Amino acid sequence: MTKKVLKKKKIGVLLGGDSSEREVSLKSGMAVYKALRAKKYNVVAIDAARDLCRLLKKERVDIAFIVLHGGHGENGAVQGLLEVMKIPYTGSGVLASALAMDKEASKKIFLYNGIPVPAFSIIRSDDAMKNKSAIRFPLPWVVKPAAEGSSVGVEIVKDERSFSKALKKALSYGRRVVVEQYIKGKEVQIGILNDKVLGGVEVRPSLEFYNYEAKYTAGLTEYILPPQLSQKTYSKAKKAALSAHRALGCSGATRVDLIIDNKGNPFVLEVNTIPGMTETSLLPKIAQSAGYDFAGLLEEIVGGIVAG
Repeated sequence: MTKKVLKKKKIGVLLGGDSSEREVSLKSGMAVYKALRAKKYNVVAIDAARDLCRLLKKERVDIAFIVLHGGHGENGAVQGLLEVMKIPYTGSGVLASALAMDKEASKKIFLYNGIPVPAFSIIRSDDAMKNKSAIRFPLPWVVKPAAEGSSVGVEIVKDERSFSKALKKALSYGRRVVVEQYIKGKEVQIGILNDKVLGGVEVRPSLEFYNYEAKYTAGLTEYILPPQLSQKTYSKAKKAALSAHRALGCSGATRVDLIIDNKGNPFVLEVNTIPGMTETSLLPKIAQSAGYDFAGLLEEIVGGIVAG
């Protein structure tokens, strides 16, 4: 379908929602809305916090551009609604979205497919302290909720005294917590668009790690494009990222987060099926280095779902 035909379709940019990442989603969504409108697309911004089905019908949306981070907007629920309503949408489908959002499920799929991940254990709220004994790897640990994004609720634990506090914080976001072995190394993100690797970026936060504050506060993180890696290591990182994307059955645009240890070994942390689209977001930076301006990236994403 040509751009001329696409511009006759009504695109609903789904933003906001009711997850812990609502504010970031509003910011990302408005950036997408303004860029598409500037390109003369017939576009409307829709806050998905409530009555989404009614709003989609009211606005007579032909295509949904999902910019919802976390919660129902990223875990497959909104994707399922759109499937039932027969509205094409950007990004991954129901199953891939659910798997990517669930860190326990995705890590097990990565292991099954031979994709390297840090050693990890799962702790459940009903037996939290007993399950602590199941952690078979040494400190430090990365403690994180099993189904949150944007590093919400994530803590690095360096001694057992601070573990209980970190665990309590992570459990406030859900009944399962992932405890990962902390790997010291370079934080690298790989961008994928329509099943092809766009490139990568190395992030160097001024804080302890690339947490929520570092991700969304301008000036707190240095971005290195391309990452300062040997060609061999960079190739391994890109291969691991694309393998993770495909193992979950993802489509459209994703961003795969990895840590590269001091020996040049890549470890996949997670796949983000709805990457951020703010001025500090990584996928637009990666896409720009690959020759796509922001609007061009969005057009590729929309064109990808129509073609599919």
